Amino acid sequence: MRLYIAEKPSMGAEIAKCLTGPIQRKDGYLITKDGVVTWAFGHILRQAEPDEYNAAYKKWNAADLPIIPTKWKMIIDESCKKQFGIIKNLIDKADEIVHAGDPDREGQLLIDEVLDYVHCQKPVKRILLNALDEESIKKANANLRDNKDFLNLKKSALARARADWLIGMNLSRAYTLAARRAGKKEVLAIGRVKTPTLALVVRRERELQNFKPVDYFIIKAIFAHQNGEFITTWKPQDTQKGLDSENRLLDENIAKDLIAKFASKTEQGKIIAYQKAQKKEAQRLPFSLSTLQVLAGKRFGYEPQLVLDTAQKLYEKKLTTYPRSDCEYLPQSQFNDAKVIVHNLLNYQDKQLSSWAKKADISIKSRAWNDKKITAHHAIIPTKIKANLNALSEVERNVYFLIAQAYIAQFYSVHIYDQTKITVMYMNENFTASGRTVKQLGWKELYLQNANKNKLNYEEINEKEEENSSLPLMKKNDVVDYIDGKYEKKSTKPPTRFTSATLLAGMKEIHKYVKDVEVKKKLKDIYGIGTEATRASIIEDLIKRGFLQTEGKKKYLIPTQTAYMLIDVLPDEMTYPDSTAIWEDYLHSLSEGEGTVEEFLQMQANFTKDLCLKANATVLVGQNEYKCPRCKRGILVKRNGKNGTFWGCSNFPTCRMTCNDVDGKPDLRTKTYVSSKYSNVNYSNFYDTLNEVEKTTDSGIISAWDLVLQNKMNPSFNKVKKSAMPLEKQAKQGTKNVDSKYLCPHCKDGSLRRIHGKNGWFWACSNYPHCTATYDDNNGMPVI
Repeated sequence: MRLYIAEKPSMGAEIAKCLTGPIQRKDGYLITKDGVVTWAFGHILRQAEPDEYNAAYKKWNAADLPIIPTKWKMIIDESCKKQFGIIKNLIDKADEIVHAGDPDREGQLLIDEVLDYVHCQKPVKRILLNALDEESIKKANANLRDNKDFLNLKKSALARARADWLIGMNLSRAYTLAARRAGKKEVLAIGRVKTPTLALVVRRERELQNFKPVDYFIIKAIFAHQNGEFITTWKPQDTQKGLDSENRLLDENIAKDLIAKFASKTEQGKIIAYQKAQKKEAQRLPFSLSTLQVLAGKRFGYEPQLVLDTAQKLYEKKLTTYPRSDCEYLPQSQFNDAKVIVHNLLNYQDKQLSSWAKKADISIKSRAWNDKKITAHHAIIPTKIKANLNALSEVERNVYFLIAQAYIAQFYSVHIYDQTKITVMYMNENFTASGRTVKQLGWKELYLQNANKNKLNYEEINEKEEENSSLPLMKKNDVVDYIDGKYEKKSTKPPTRFTSATLLAGMKEIHKYVKDVEVKKKLKDIYGIGTEATRASIIEDLIKRGFLQTEGKKKYLIPTQTAYMLIDVLPDEMTYPDSTAIWEDYLHSLSEGEGTVEEFLQMQANFTKDLCLKANATVLVGQNEYKCPRCKRGILVKRNGKNGTFWGCSNFPTCRMTCNDVDGKPDLRTKTYVSSKYSNVNYSNFYDTLNEVEKTTDSGIISAWDLVLQNKMNPSFNKVKKSAMPLEKQAKQGTKNVDSKYLCPHCKDGSLRRIHGKNGWFWACSNYPHCTATYDDNNGMPVI
């Protein structure tokens, strides 16, 4: 028996339709004469949670971090147990299995992890479904490959999943615990890709907040040649007065003087440089998911997730190919399909697409047809199934329009133009002009701006397009006459806020935001951070978790205060994309057979250990908050006691520091204790560094340090706060209830004893009051 295991039920149903019937429908699978078809529901296995490795991890404790599994566990998702049982039973009966996961990294792992979980030893083939129409499925089924060919793709996906687990589970706990020490209740979700993506938005917003516009002046001049007039721009020399570091003229009076000087017309100008070159611009490539999401976002304002969902619907309707593609190229074998696809678009109800299809020349083979650029999938294009415009929603019509438009463009000629650049010398000043003369419009005919609402602006395709103005025919050393000139006031523009679409583009072109110059060069051709399938969901998750919010008609992304606090406290290793981008490069190399999963995960484990150490020493201090000067790990919180308002450390009971309130603020005025005055005090019980001559502390603070010092100097000062009474009581009873098994980790002199206070059981040092260390109780054991 041949068993097909599809990634989802809809895909399984389409495969079954293309096998020899009749189809017998069973619970969780379909039977045909060619074999049985079953399916998963996405990932039916999940990675174990930390407490499923060790029950002690259910309680978040910094001492447990980092949690690094020695043997990774997979758990059957509760909602998928029934279907998993069906799949396992069918695998046991099968003679051969066909892996029918999506043709990408995640799709490969999704089915492979099930086969690995059940220790499958049966022969496994791989079917690559880039489209779900009958012809594509039958063609793919006739060309099955050995699943071992995709082992490296699986390794890449496995390494990615485990790396995300290490970073996410450990650092989310580490920094959430840091937040709790600072009295904050938020769960700070940290991700290998998510966090540097959030940091992009935070830094952009701060650029905007700190932006100060600069006014500057540009001078335009009109010159006349015997073949016509043309406009130029004055280019200041390095020695020109009034320029800033970027050669912008900031002095308006200088601009006025220059205009007056040019207007005197005491001499003619001269063409001192003339360059003309023919340029060719190849057809734009078809879409990967990211390029489709970016363009649909700019043109229609669609969120990336909506574009992905819509592309998935078009795929399931068999109108377009597999949507989660990171490839913009097409296999040579599909070139012959163009005749049918273009003919269908010719008869499609959209007049614009129909008119373009009519002019298409299917004998033209663009650069898109390149087998060397193809991996498991190819660019998103229309299938040979004819679309019905009236059967599509507005969003589906618009997304289909973009996909079809880019496909038709492959059958138009290249865009050819003459690029001309000239320099005029006039009154010892340089003026430049550039222009282009279109010789063959070619594929750009599809992207010229017009009144049709479905057309894209030319600028949306090439935002850095140079001026399209034509220049008169000239040559070097020709003379020209100055006609007129004027200056214009300009202001530097602030950077534009990210939208979901432009942030997704930033994730794909991550080298632009990399901090290290050498890394930037290396990663220029990388695939970005995240995957085609996950980038949209990452942005959406940042919004759902309250790190980002949208604003205005264009839905600009604005960071929340929680986002600022998190990015400010995290080290650069997590907030800049350098490390993540390098890891993505390594993952890509893994998929091509270079490197090992073990090596990659060891790097991730070392990275996680380093950041957990940094998190343990981190204090999350927000705006208008005060770091505890004692433990330096909590923040001071305003409280109301029986004697009035005071400030206490959020890290209580580990730190019992308190201080007075002065006008709504903690009293932290400095004063100095000279050690010679307290020579009989054993300072080593409190700080490891008390061999100093002086110790600076803060007035108004009533902590263990002050308590002992003041007791030594003033015996009458012996009133203990109510919260410390259980410790005082135990101190009077001597060593009763001391458990010598637990040496105090703080003073390394006393032993820890279990004490019942007003808030329940806790552990404290027998060396109290010389050592005030306390620890939480966990089922009769100190949490050290």
